[in-house]
Amino acid sequence: MENSRIVWKNQKKMRTGYTTGSCAAAAAKAAAVMLLTGEEIQNVRLMTPAGILLYLEIEHIERQNDFVSCAVKKDSGDDPDVTNGVYVFAKVAKNESGRITLDGGEGVGRVTRKGLEQAVGEAAINKIPRQMILNGVEEQMKLAGYDGGLEVVISIPEGKRLAAQTFNPRLGIEGGISVLGTTGIVEPMSERALTDTIFMEMKMLKENGASYCYLVPGNYGTDFLRESLGYDGNLAVKCSNYIGEALDDAVCLEMKGILLVGHVGKLVKLAAGVMNTHSRQADCRMEVLAAHAAVAGAKREDVASIMECITTTEALDILKSAGILETTMRGIMEKIEEHMRHRVGDRVETAAVMFETSYGILGKTPLVDEIAASIQKRL
Repeated sequence: MENSRIVWKNQKKMRTGYTTGSCAAAAAKAAAVMLLTGEEIQNVRLMTPAGILLYLEIEHIERQNDFVSCAVKKDSGDDPDVTNGVYVFAKVAKNESGRITLDGGEGVGRVTRKGLEQAVGEAAINKIPRQMILNGVEEQMKLAGYDGGLEVVISIPEGKRLAAQTFNPRLGIEGGISVLGTTGIVEPMSERALTDTIFMEMKMLKENGASYCYLVPGNYGTDFLRESLGYDGNLAVKCSNYIGEALDDAVCLEMKGILLVGHVGKLVKLAAGVMNTHSRQADCRMEVLAAHAAVAGAKREDVASIMECITTTEALDILKSAGILETTMRGIMEKIEEHMRHRVGDRVETAAVMFETSYGILGKTPLVDEIAASIQKRL
């Protein structure tokens, strides 16, 4: 039976999938059924937290007297998920404990740092998938009239290899990937997955003693921190295009200060109050540069030339030739500071450093040095 739905994303028809959490819950349910009833099943029904019923195929069945192991193949739909096609295994074994225990096996990561949903040392099986697994197994115990104990172990053999392609190493999850999913369903190109990761990275820093941190849109910012500013990139949270959401997270987590470090191609948009810097949301780079250039005294033809530029580097070259680069950047940084302060109110100190690879630092807001010092002291 088809488990996918069609949704529209960016004017395209795209197919949904299901999460590693759904796979783990379905495999555990199937293993419990086969262990407690002696039957062999090829498919299992699973109701997801999203209210969508899945019919999932059961594969790689192994049966012994006291345990059953089986797997469900992950289908991420049209989402570019590194876990697409991997097998999520569940082994359910009888014991005399009178309760259900859940742990991670091969390829499921272990939590090594505070701040995540699970405690240090536990398997990286998030709260909702964990509850889906336990509820499903408990239901089968009641149906079978079984009052002994069950041990459930979730394994993802490909997990250790795939972990390097995920955020897990940055989050302090070692040895494999996480069992994830708040709805049980994978939405193509899910923004929620990215913003949840940003929140968890910042939460992890906060719970490990850092109330101040760097915020970088991507690798450019991280590299610039390390190579040009001499700052510790391990104290940086990558926020991709979601600068506004990351600032909201800082307020929610009661951080004391955020230092945003980014390339002019993204950060210049903040001067117009654009807090999601993806080009499909807004591309106001040249409008911002041209407007501030005009305020700085640029000639009409220079303003017109900036509006025709394709890259911010081209526009910077025009500003430099006109002798107004520094003045223009000063005005832009004032607006960036204003919009960041407006987003967080008076609850978090904010500062920003904007750079361009060949030009170096283009501008700083007033609190840069103070917040940088606090980050390095791990305050």
